[in-house]
Amino acid sequence: MNSQFKLASLTLVAAAMLSACGGGSNPSSDDPPPARGTLELGLLAGAATADQIDAGTQAKGVQALSGKAACGVDVRYVYYWTRDPQGNPATASAAVLVPSGTAAVCTGNRPVLLYAHGTTTDQAFNMAQLSTNAEGSLVAAFYAAQGFIVVAPNYMGYDRSGLQYTPYLNAENSAIDMIDGLRAAKTHLNAESAVKPSAKLLIAGYSQGGHVAMATQKVIERDYASEFTVTAAAPMSGPYNLVKLGDTITSGTVNAGATLFLPLMLTSYQKAYGNIYSAPSDVYQSQFAATAETLFPSKESITQLIQEGKLPADPTFTKLFGTGGLLTDTFRTGYPTSNFRKALQTNTLLGWTPKAPVALCGGANDPTVFFFNTTDAQADFGSRGKAVPASNLESAASMSWAGATTAATIAGGFAQAKAATSAAAGGGAAGAAAVQGAYHGTLVPPFCNALARGFFQSVLASQP
Repeated sequence: MNSQFKLASLTLVAAAMLSACGGGSNPSSDDPPPARGTLELGLLAGAATADQIDAGTQAKGVQALSGKAACGVDVRYVYYWTRDPQGNPATASAAVLVPSGTAAVCTGNRPVLLYAHGTTTDQAFNMAQLSTNAEGSLVAAFYAAQGFIVVAPNYMGYDRSGLQYTPYLNAENSAIDMIDGLRAAKTHLNAESAVKPSAKLLIAGYSQGGHVAMATQKVIERDYASEFTVTAAAPMSGPYNLVKLGDTITSGTVNAGATLFLPLMLTSYQKAYGNIYSAPSDVYQSQFAATAETLFPSKESITQLIQEGKLPADPTFTKLFGTGGLLTDTFRTGYPTSNFRKALQTNTLLGWTPKAPVALCGGANDPTVFFFNTTDAQADFGSRGKAVPASNLESAASMSWAGATTAATIAGGFAQAKAATSAAAGGGAAGAAAVQGAYHGTLVPPFCNALARGFFQSVLASQP
């Protein structure tokens, strides 16, 4: 996800400590592994002032959505123990963004937002590095600077995690990682921070993170209700109906980014279930089979990987099939009865009923995560009596739940953002292509996050 801004002037400290906390799971020994959520390391890694945050939002033109910062933000970092899909101990890390300042909204016990980030192929991805991590800086400005404590796990396989792959779109295991990150963050904050986590727990995420956020709510409400109570959730632009997405892609409508998402997903499900393929050459074309299974997360850029011939040379990242494509025709023809499709069905997030309030958001013209994921989830919940708004940024009417003024402002602002993106590229076909390229990763996130925050604030205001 490429977001709108970064906090370039963020003050970072303790870099040496961060570099020293790498490593993997426990070496073989007679000692039992640390319990899930055990805090291995927690530290104050940096800080951003309200002025720095405002400079970033002003420079990128999103301050009308984010609002001016009510608080500064302390950037904390936790390194903790969780479990991989086989139940083995693994390490992971999370950013913990804490409001700072003297205003009432910045002090005392603050509501916690458990935030799930979008897809990245960068192995070094760390939501705590606000000076370089665009999504981390976005949630800092939209939530932490407005009085929410944000706990944002990096996921296993990223940053200094000991896992050598990432359990991508594995619903159950992603939820475990998120829950353990929350446990570690609360341990750290209760011991070290003057600002403490309240019992109010909000869950949100974007793109991959939308799927992770929904899975986390499902698993908490099903298995951890005695430990956590979900106050509200706002998944955004997530692939909730994975099996339908797989059916759509293999039928010929390939989403933008598919040549990046499929290696992540195939490796994830092969590691989890062991039956997706006997050898990578069963699914990948010959020129990619030797490297695709271990390609992501990567220390190399996408440009480098394409130059090295490890990915199809296609700027739209849709070249999945045919000559020069990523996947074999045999994989495509066998898909309807494959174990891969069964894995997609297993990780599809339909057929359950949320207990806490939920609001969904996305854009109807999203070329990356098709909007049917959002409307299918809404319809599925509604079929069991759970009314859930599904905001389409293209339609003010779909946002009427937030009030007529907010709906018109968000829809109008989104239209203006698309027009500005098109104009900057020269309009016409080039402008349309620019909007298409920016739609999922840049245009939608700030508007959906503004709606999500407003939804959370309304739910919190309605409760004691």
